[in-house]
Amino acid sequence: MDDSIAYQCQQSKLIPARTYPDVCKVARRIFRIIENKTKRRPYLRSSYFRGQKIFLDNFWPHLKQKPYPDQRRRLQFFECALEVIQKSTYPPFRKIEDGYLQIIFYRFLGKVENRFFVVQIKEDLKRQQKFFMSVFEAKK
Repeated sequence: MDDSIAYQCQQSKLIPARTYPDVCKVARRIFRIIENKTKRRPYLRSSYFRGQKIFLDNFWPHLKQKPYPDQRRRLQFFECALEVIQKSTYPPFRKIEDGYLQIIFYRFLGKVENRFFVVQIKEDLKRQQKFFMSVFEAKK
């Protein structure tokens, strides 16, 4: 992986728990803090998208589609993913979905504790909204 295009996490670390319930408990606590800051849908403002809102509510249903070991691995990067969304100004990899010309996926690369991970954001051009969809460890 290339360090020059990966955002190095400064404030957040991997969630250290080993079992899924422990990791999920910590991630949900972090999510509730963000959720309580707004009356409506939880969101973060992104530096890369010039302060636009990135909504977080699509992450949990997407995560529930994965098997438990994969959920645990992904949730370990949850806090780091939120930092990347907020602070990264590195250009992402863009992917336009073939069947859907109105959806663009952005993949930001992050690094924490010498491990690379990918934060995926989906942009719906029709509704002009962006959603945090997924976080996962990058393949070497």
